[in-house]
Amino acid sequence: MHPPPNSTRRQFLGLAGAAAVLGTAPVVTLRPAEATPEMLASAIRNVTGGAAVKTGKVKLDVPPLVENGNTVPLTVSVAHPMAPEDHVSSIHVFNEKNPQPNVANFHLSPHAGRAQVSTRIRLTDSQKVVAIAKLSDGSFWSASVDVVVTLAACTEEVI
Repeated sequence: MHPPPNSTRRQFLGLAGAAAVLGTAPVVTLRPAEATPEMLASAIRNVTGGAAVKTGKVKLDVPPLVENGNTVPLTVSVAHPMAPEDHVSSIHVFNEKNPQPNVANFHLSPHAGRAQVSTRIRLTDSQKVVAIAKLSDGSFWSASVDVVVTLAACTEEVI
């Protein structure tokens, strides 16, 4: 018996299907279960590019005592004008002990009207939360708050 004339087409479709299946395989990256202060410093350096970060202008509203770390409200506001020539271009939120210290990044424009963002985050334990604002002139300003968490989040054990 002769091979079917469309064998090259079938081979192509089979290879394309196999490539599609392999392309959807999940990529697993291993991260340390315990975060370190060095990881926080590295995440901040990645955002600032090593530029000096000054304290002031940024107000970080986070409850100092949190009963449940699964949903911690926070608001970051920056006392700075939002004019086209001088405005807050981004706000970044970091925490000290989570395996992913860069929690949130917000990019703003003068059209935002005011430099204020609100969200909820998860905290694994009592730790420092840091907010950094980047101004349109390239300067960075920050504020930090120590938060005490009585019931930690992100600590489910797999049995």
